[in-house]
Amino acid sequence: MPNREIHNTLHVVPLIVPVAARTDNTAIVSAIIDTAGYNAAEFVIVTGTNTDTNATFAVTVDHGDAANLSDAAAVSASQLVGTLTQASFQFDDDNECRKIGYIGTKRYVRVTVTPSGNDSGNIFISGVAVLGYPATGPTANPPQ
Repeated sequence: MPNREIHNTLHVVPLIVPVAARTDNTAIVSAIIDTAGYNAAEFVIVTGTNTDTNATFAVTVDHGDAANLSDAAAVSASQLVGTLTQASFQFDDDNECRKIGYIGTKRYVRVTVTPSGNDSGNIFISGVAVLGYPATGPTANPPQ
């Protein structure tokens, strides 16, 4: 029987704490995720219920070497697992999850969700970063 345990090899940190998208279509910028000590990063975005009938939400990923991402650059498609289109969502994607993997070599990464046509601003969005393949383990619970 295969080993089904992944608990001790994953580190989960807040990416986007639950937030309502604003009607002025302000971008939702995630926390900066430090990937030091991990060899894999997956970003999971969770959508709430949206009653707006035409809103879309584009996802982008930036990375860099500076802890504050003052050197942020867009991550190229070759450094992502999945596509930005697959990670993005729209008005009728209620209560769903989207994911995008990062395989680049930069230490710091963040995700931005940019709404368009969000007239009512009533959709909540949240997310987590799942870091895996730690250099040392097991990973702490709760995360340190």
